[in-house]
Amino acid sequence: MVLLKGNEAIAEAAIRCGCTSYYGYPITPQSEIMEYLAKKSPEWGGVCVQAESEVAAVNMVLGASAAGARTMTSSSSPGISLKSECISYLVGSDLPCVIVNIQRCGPGLGGIQPAQQDYIQSVKALGHGDMRVIALAPSSVQELAEMTSLAFDLADIYRTPVMILADGALGQMMEPVDFSKIKQREVPKKDWALTGHGDKRKNNIVTSLYLMPEDLEAKVLERYNTTYKAIAENEVLYEEIDVDGADIVIVACGISARIAKTAFDKLKANGVKAGFFRPITLNPYPSARLGEIANSAGRFLTVELNMGQMVDDVKLAVEHKKPVDFFGRTGGMMPAPDEIYDAAMKSLGK
Repeated sequence: MVLLKGNEAIAEAAIRCGCTSYYGYPITPQSEIMEYLAKKSPEWGGVCVQAESEVAAVNMVLGASAAGARTMTSSSSPGISLKSECISYLVGSDLPCVIVNIQRCGPGLGGIQPAQQDYIQSVKALGHGDMRVIALAPSSVQELAEMTSLAFDLADIYRTPVMILADGALGQMMEPVDFSKIKQREVPKKDWALTGHGDKRKNNIVTSLYLMPEDLEAKVLERYNTTYKAIAENEVLYEEIDVDGADIVIVACGISARIAKTAFDKLKANGVKAGFFRPITLNPYPSARLGEIANSAGRFLTVELNMGQMVDDVKLAVEHKKPVDFFGRTGGMMPAPDEIYDAAMKSLGK
């Protein structure tokens, strides 16, 4: 057990699960990831590069991944926007990597306080074209470590970038981490990588360019009908408490879920028949389970650090079977549990 900042836990977990290269650029509140890896690089034996820009960093990730390396980059909100073009190239080239977003508030430069304003970007529009990435939403420093390892494994299994979507609060807070709890999955060999062939096999080619429309359509359909379908069938993660038959179910992810959980406990203590639901995979989203919960629950309250982004996915999941209310703070403001409790009581008309 070791006491670490969330950012440091990500970096240490990356080292322990076989990451061999990191490329990034400093931006608050995630700079400790690169600082930790740079400090550890002599004993780590991996490559840690501060690139000249976010754009350069993510393109270095593309090159390292194409050569078969376990590789990672990280940034905070505006930096992720700069990386979005190359993220699309990574998807289009079927290249695995891990991308960490320790969100800050915006739009624009905004501020360095925690936020969850990049949900739509990360889940719906992380890059141009018909593409998706797996998106994971941890809610503790322990989960930051565990999901870093999971992200690398999922990236290699499905040959896709994986996003860890956290925030400035999780990145900066310190909590105990038990690295012995981290489990690694079996991953396939990277026989597609550009490692040289010595005339012993056919050349490997990594590209996202398809000049013939029928070839590109076939490739996109293959991702949706095979890769994305398999991810949706096998990798959906969520946490739920007392949701079946609840009068109100609070839905929240990441740091919001920690605050909402305290409000949920207060609701239960005051005799309210409440439930709690935390999506862990944001893509694929646990829509099917939320739809099942809607058959017996009375209504839903979505809690976010934004003006309402995940709430649309909750509404789609419950298919208008039950009302879905929203409570959010923005601009880097963090709600108190009592604010969420009051919002839940208001939703219930109490």
